[in-house]
Amino acid sequence: MKIHEYQGKAILKEFGVPVPAGDVADTPAQARGIAQRLGGRVVVKAQVHAGGRGKAGGVKLADDAAGAEAAAKQILGMMLKTPQTPPEGIKVLKVLVEEASPIATELYLSMTLDRGRGTHVVMASQAGGMEIEEVAATHPEKIIREWTDPALGLQPFQARNLAFGLGLAGEQIKQAVALILSLFRAYLEKDCSLAEINPLVVTKDGRVIALDAKLNFDDNALYRHKDIVALRDVNEETPLDVEASKYSLNYIKLDGNVGCMVNGAGLAMATMDIVKLAGGEPANFLDVGGGASPEQIENAFRILSSDPSVSPRSRSSGSSSRWCCGPRVPTSSRARRCWPSRGSRW
Repeated sequence: MKIHEYQGKAILKEFGVPVPAGDVADTPAQARGIAQRLGGRVVVKAQVHAGGRGKAGGVKLADDAAGAEAAAKQILGMMLKTPQTPPEGIKVLKVLVEEASPIATELYLSMTLDRGRGTHVVMASQAGGMEIEEVAATHPEKIIREWTDPALGLQPFQARNLAFGLGLAGEQIKQAVALILSLFRAYLEKDCSLAEINPLVVTKDGRVIALDAKLNFDDNALYRHKDIVALRDVNEETPLDVEASKYSLNYIKLDGNVGCMVNGAGLAMATMDIVKLAGGEPANFLDVGGGASPEQIENAFRILSSDPSVSPRSRSSGSSSRWCCGPRVPTSSRARRCWPSRGSRW
C-alpha cells in the first residue's frame, strides 16, 4: 500500500524526523490560506503516487500567497504524466503547500528489505534528487549500504557510518544520525516495505531535513495498522485494483491481452512465463490464493472479464489443486459449479 507525501511526512514527524512546515489543500483558496500562514516563499507540490513530478510540471515555487494560489490553479485538476504513471496520467486532486527550504546539498536515504540476505538494509548516497535506479546502474559505488542485525536492528555506529559516507561533518552528523535512527524506527513500527527520503537535504543554515517522503507498507501487516489503512486513496488506484481488493484478491494490471487467474503466486508467475514463451502477453497477475471461496472465484472471473484489453478467447485459468470449467459456461455458473475436490488437475 502506498500513501501520499503529505501523509508520509505526518508519520515521520510523529517519529521525530524533521520535515518542512506545510499542509495539504484541495482548492486554490485553501492553498492561498496555507501560504499566508506559513509566510515567505512556498512550494506547491502535486500529490500523486508517482515520482518525477517536478519534471512533469507538478512542483512549483511561489513567492507569496497569491503565487501559491495561482500555482495550485495550474496543478489541481491536471493529468500528471510521469514515467511512473499510466499513459493517460493521474489526475491531481490535492497539493501540498510547504515552506521553501534553502537547499545547500541534496542527499539520498532509504531502507527496505534485502530478501537475498534476509534482513533490512539502509542505503544512502550523495547523489540525492536523482532516481536511485539510475545511480545504481551508472555509479553503484556512490551508494552506501548498512545491513541490520535482525535481533538488534540498526545500531548508532551504523547510522554514523552512513552520515560520514554522506560527507557530513560536525553538528550535521549528529542531526543525520538522529534522523536515520528515527526513520528506521518508523519503518519498523509501521511495517513499511520501503521508507525513502529523496532528497534528504542540508539547508544553507545547517539543518538536515526530509524534503520528500515516500512510505510503502506491507499489505500483509495492514490488519494491525487501521490508522494506515485509513490513509488509502483509491483515486490513485485503477478501478480493477480497487475492486479486487474488496475480495482479498491479489491483482496487478499488465499490458497484454491474455487474462490469467491462478491460485498460488508461484504458479501465477509460471503461467505468465508460459504465456510469454508461447508468444502472448499477460493482461494481469491475478492470484486468488490457496483457500479461495466460490464467491472469490466468481468475482475474480468478473474482474478478469471486465478488463477491455482481455481478449474473449485469451483467458488462462490454472490451479495446482483445483480446476476451472471451460469458457462456454457463463462466468457465475462456472465459478459456482466447478469446485471439485482436492487433487484434481487443470
